[in-house]
Amino acid sequence: MNDDELAALHTRIDRTNELLQRMLAEVAKTPSTHAIFVDAGYLYAAAGRLVAGTEDRRAFDLDAEGLIEALIDKARTIFADSRLLRVYWYDGARRRIHTAEQQSIAELPDVKVRLGNLNANNQQKGVDSLIRSDLESLARHRAISDATLLGGDEDLVSAVEAAQGYGARVHLWGIEAPEGRNQAEPLLWEVDSQRTLDLDFFKPYVARRVATPAYEPTAARPTREDVRFVGAQIAAKWFASRGRAALVELLPGHPYLPGSVDQDLLVEAENLLQHSLRGHADLRRALRDGFWEQLRTQY
Repeated sequence: MNDDELAALHTRIDRTNELLQRMLAEVAKTPSTHAIFVDAGYLYAAAGRLVAGTEDRRAFDLDAEGLIEALIDKARTIFADSRLLRVYWYDGARRRIHTAEQQSIAELPDVKVRLGNLNANNQQKGVDSLIRSDLESLARHRAISDATLLGGDEDLVSAVEAAQGYGARVHLWGIEAPEGRNQAEPLLWEVDSQRTLDLDFFKPYVARRVATPAYEPTAARPTREDVRFVGAQIAAKWFASRGRAALVELLPGHPYLPGSVDQDLLVEAENLLQHSLRGHADLRRALRDGFWEQLRTQY
């Protein structure tokens, strides 16, 4: 190799090193991103058994909106320097047609509902493959650095392996079991970390259905403006008792509320309105909008 060829080689090496340094600098500036993957079949069965003593969805109500926000809040405390991509909610439906409940969940901000099928025995089909497809695709395109998976089926092992193969870390969240385990051991072995959510976490969002309604069924459904006004009332009372320091801590989470604050807001609003807001995603959003609007006038 003559001097000119050697000089050209050194030039190419220097250019390559410069490009690598630029790439590493860009990677260092890119914020971490996480996503939450919820196997709704596992969630309903395990949370129903834990709180209501039954896996039958028809026997209890699940405040999916409140629970999703609690999961987002929980993830925010764990992945403090990471931003949320979105929550993926996997469930089954006849002919993959959304039920009213699934449609209300799909309308929530930062939530993507993905549906498998339900067979004649009400068993989900195709959900695990949807989870694997999304996990693998997001990890391959570097859209997420961390994946939180709420599930327990052994069939999810391949989804975990696929995501890890592209460098993503997978964190398994489970639901406390009254006895034994409700997650497959091979799944526990494969993930990067494990966490169990207990009875206290789920109790505000699961309620066994009773024959007598909590509120008069003849009571008129409140308007969005009625609910927004009540949210502002509660916010004024909250600020008066908590003060500016608590508000400063709350503001970075906008538009989400910590699970405990959100649950207190819901219960107080229902008492003032004498009407249940469970299952009414539009009214729940109006309540939070009123709450936030009032608080932001105080900042």
